Amino acid sequence: MKEDIESISNGKAAILGFQHLLTMYSGDMLVALLIGAALHFSALQIAYLVSVDIFMCGIATLLQLKRTPLTGIGLPVVLGCAIQVVTPLSSIGQNMGIGVMYGSIIGAGIFVFLISGLFSKIRNFFPPVVTGSLITVIGFSLVPVGFQDLGGGDATSSHFGDPKFLLIGFTTMVVILLMNSYAKGFMKSLAILLGLIAGTAIAGMLGMISLEPVMQATWFHLPTPFAFATPKFEWSSILTMIVVSLTTMIESTGVFFALADITGRKLDSADLKRGYRAEGIAAILGGIFNTFPYSTFSENVGVLQLSGVKSRKPIYFSGFFLLILGLLPKVGALATIIPTSVLGGAMIVMFGMVGVQGIRMLQDVNFKDNHNLLIVAISIGLGLGVTVYPQIFQSLPEFARLILTNGIVISSFSAVLLNAMFNISLSPQRVAAEVHTDAVEKNETK
Repeated sequence: MKEDIESISNGKAAILGFQHLLTMYSGDMLVALLIGAALHFSALQIAYLVSVDIFMCGIATLLQLKRTPLTGIGLPVVLGCAIQVVTPLSSIGQNMGIGVMYGSIIGAGIFVFLISGLFSKIRNFFPPVVTGSLITVIGFSLVPVGFQDLGGGDATSSHFGDPKFLLIGFTTMVVILLMNSYAKGFMKSLAILLGLIAGTAIAGMLGMISLEPVMQATWFHLPTPFAFATPKFEWSSILTMIVVSLTTMIESTGVFFALADITGRKLDSADLKRGYRAEGIAAILGGIFNTFPYSTFSENVGVLQLSGVKSRKPIYFSGFFLLILGLLPKVGALATIIPTSVLGGAMIVMFGMVGVQGIRMLQDVNFKDNHNLLIVAISIGLGLGVTVYPQIFQSLPEFARLILTNGIVISSFSAVLLNAMFNISLSPQRVAAEVHTDAVEKNETK
């Protein structure tokens, strides 16, 4: 992997790393803002929470990048806090206290670390028909999030879809498309960053940029353990977060395979084990430093695909930038001035690219077999359906809703179970029939 790391200059890698940072920054920051507001944190507390969260994203990313005997999958992956933790963590914090909330994060992190070896053994349950379906759902199920941001972020607002929002959002998309189509070399790899800059510049000319967050932020602070509360351990809250962690592990598995496909690397059980362990340690550290659990960010798969740069070097820069921004809140607050609509325009492109990556993975699937057609059709259909109408399970207990309202999880369970039913537990008669069919097809092609 050394050659891969050194295949791009430091200057170019730094700029590409900054592009990755901007891609994940708002999504991760949103989690801190939502949970801080739900727990009635003061403005000063929320500012501290956001900064420490960004710092821990850097720690988590660096843990995953560097392969060691214990941790690190060694793929160009960025880690952040998944949006699905907002509801359960807010509920635990409101009903049982902040200490219990952070105890549940640590407990779930320990669980992820301990089961990493067992979970990595199920790699055979993730052939292209499963991973392709999963990545397709991961990408396309997030496109509505991009559209919501494109319209202004709050779909219930009377200003949602304001022409100004649409102008800067679609301008961002157009610049990304033009740069990706007509730019050459390194400039082409910066398509997303240049799109964000162009959209933000137009928003500034329209008076849509406020520098108040930058003025209010402090210059420096050092993350400290247990800043808000000492963790307390309660079994039901830990169990809830374990369920959430299993969903993020499934999503991470899909992202790992997508990145392996892009970079041309084969993953084995040992790789997956190190990847899961890194996420478990990151969650434990998140609980200790009173932030959140961390997992892979699928947004950055789209950045990697669009830029065409498959080296880990830009991600190392991104991880160090996250550490710096976490220590310098005033500098980090600069990224918060990017309007939601600008980010939405970029998200639509990136999430669409992730979905297309899943379709590319499905090209390796034998669709002459109707069983594979059913696996893909049902898994993608369930995943996208639940994403659009999660309220279909509103009458079920909260514990069941936590699992069933996540389209990515539903798609994963469906694809794995159907593949196990149709393809893994093949009867001898079907195996013989398939061998005969393959032989006939080969003879016909000669």
